[in-house]
Amino acid sequence: MAKQMQKTSVFIEQSPGDYENGDIQKNLDDDGRPKRTGTWVTASAHIITAVIGSGVLSLAWAIAQLGWVAGPAVLMAFSFITYFTSTLLADCYRAPDPVHGKRNYTYMDVVRAYLGGRKVQLCGLAQYANLVGITIGYTITASISMV
Repeated sequence: MAKQMQKTSVFIEQSPGDYENGDIQKNLDDDGRPKRTGTWVTASAHIITAVIGSGVLSLAWAIAQLGWVAGPAVLMAFSFITYFTSTLLADCYRAPDPVHGKRNYTYMDVVRAYLGGRKVQLCGLAQYANLVGITIGYTITASISMV
């Protein structure tokens, strides 16, 4: 029963014997970090929690304000933009080679690998400005939803 639970469990326990026997490499990925143990269930949970937010709360109101023609058109346009930018970001996960390149774990790592220099600081500034804007948007949307 324990073996069956270990195969389906999201959390994989590492035994201390692995480190003592010198089998530490089997618990590490190709870049020296611990192996990722995510499944399609955990990935789906992360996607759902990222998508269902303040944007979904105000989506019906925004579409109603735009009308039946412009509303769905804008919705499709932004869904294409989201798809395109997420595809670009996924292509930048490893640099410079997509199979054996160094992994970029953050967006700043991607900018540093591909652009470098002053653009890394500009990207950081843009990320902080985006965080401030998102915080203001969440506050306004939450207050409108509570009313």
